[in-house]
Amino acid sequence: MTLEELDLKYIWHPCSQMKDYEELPPIIIDHGEGVHLYDIHGNEYIDVVSSWWCNLLGHCNPKINEAIKNQLDKLEHVIFANFSHKPAIELCQQLMEIIPKGLCKFNFSDNGSAAVECALKMAFQYQYQRGKAEKTKFMCLTEGYHGETIGALSVGSMDLYAKIYRPMLMDTIHIESPDCYRCPLGKNRDSCGGECICHAEKAFAEHAQECCALIVEPLLQGSAGMRIYPPVYLKKLRELCDKYDVLLIADEIATGFGRTGKMFACDHAGISPDIMCISKGLTGGYMPMAITITTQEIYDAFYDDYNKGKAFMHSHTYSGNPLGCAAALAVQKILREDNILENAAETGKYLHQKLTEKLLQKPYVGEIRHIGLINGIELVKDKETKEGFESEKRVGYEIYKIALKKGLLLRPLGNVLYFNPPLIITKEEIDCAVDRCVSSIEEYFGN
Repeated sequence: MTLEELDLKYIWHPCSQMKDYEELPPIIIDHGEGVHLYDIHGNEYIDVVSSWWCNLLGHCNPKINEAIKNQLDKLEHVIFANFSHKPAIELCQQLMEIIPKGLCKFNFSDNGSAAVECALKMAFQYQYQRGKAEKTKFMCLTEGYHGETIGALSVGSMDLYAKIYRPMLMDTIHIESPDCYRCPLGKNRDSCGGECICHAEKAFAEHAQECCALIVEPLLQGSAGMRIYPPVYLKKLRELCDKYDVLLIADEIATGFGRTGKMFACDHAGISPDIMCISKGLTGGYMPMAITITTQEIYDAFYDDYNKGKAFMHSHTYSGNPLGCAAALAVQKILREDNILENAAETGKYLHQKLTEKLLQKPYVGEIRHIGLINGIELVKDKETKEGFESEKRVGYEIYKIALKKGLLLRPLGNVLYFNPPLIITKEEIDCAVDRCVSSIEEYFGN
C-alpha cells in the first residue's frame, strides 16, 4: 500500500469531511524549509497559512532546531507540580518584557483550547472567591472562535463548529460583533469611532451582573474569515469591562507574536486584558504549548492555606514542557535579535499592495482586508451588493484544490482566501505566492 492509502486506512484527519479525501487524498510531506514544504513525490508548496497559523519563523528554522536539540540532552519533561526547570523560568522572565502591562503570572498548558479553558475556569473561580458568586456566565462576540473543547465552544459563535453540540454547551451571552465590510451603520473601519459598541453596551447593561468575564479575539476574528475591527472598539470593550466589573480575556492565540504588526493585538489599542491566552507562534509552531497569563490581583484571590479550598486545581501533564520552553526561548531570541517585526512590517505592506493590484479590481473580489502580514480575500457573487456565494458551492475549497496543483497551500475559510505566512517570508516568495494565488482564482472563474 502507498503512504496515502495507509494514511486513509488509519487516520481520521481534523476539521475534515473524510469523504472529500476520495477526490483529494492526503498530501504526505517529506520535509520543510522556510516557507516551503516538499512532499514525498518532490512537489513544492508555499505555505502561506503557516500550517494553521502557528509556524512563525519558517519550517526547520536552524536556530530553533539547535535549541531543542540542546535541551533534549538535558531534560525532556518533568512534572510541573512542585517541580520546575530553568527554561520555563527564563521564558517567563523574557515574556514579561513584551506582554501588556499588569500581566505577570503564567499558567502553562499544551494547546490553545486548553489555555482558553484555563482562562474561563480561572475567571469563574476568581469571581466566586471574591464574593461574586452570582457572576457565573460569560460574554463573547458573535462569529468568535476560541477552540473546540466544550468550554471553548461555548464562548464561540460559529455554527460550523458548535451547532451540533449546543445541548452540551454552557449558556453564554453573545454580543453582535463588528462587521466592517458589511457595516449595518454604514461606517468604515479606518475612520469609524466604534459606534457598533452599542450592542455591547446593551448586553453589559442587561447581563453584566451575572457575567464573570468577556472573551474576545482582539482586532482579528480569524476563523470567521479574517474579520478585522478597529482598535477603538477593543478600547471601548475594555472600558465597559472596567465599568461593570467584568474581566476581559484576550485570546491572543492566533494574533500574538507579531502576527498583526505589533507583538500583541492588544498593543494596537493600548489596553491590557485581565487574562491573556497565548499559543501557536509561542514556540514557532514546533511544540504544543500554551500559556494563560493573568494579573497579581487574580493570582492573589487563589493564594491561601491549601485546606481553605482556594487553590486552582487545574493541570495538564505537559504543562511547562522543557522542550517547548526551549523552542519558545529560541523564538524570543530571534524576535529580539533579527529585526523580524521590522522586516515583517515592510513585507506586510508589500504583500497587501501586490494582492490589491492584482485582485481587487476583479468582479468577484469584494474586499482584501489586512493587518500585519495577514490578508483576507473575500470572494463575492455580487461586488455591489456584497452578496456572498452559497456555501454549498464551496468556491474557496475549489480554488484551494487548484492552488495545490500550482504549489500553493491556500486553505480557505469558507469563501475567504487568506495569507498568514511565516514572518520571515521574502518579497520574492511573496511575488511567487501571489502569482500562484491569482492564477488559481482566475482559473476557477475563467478570467
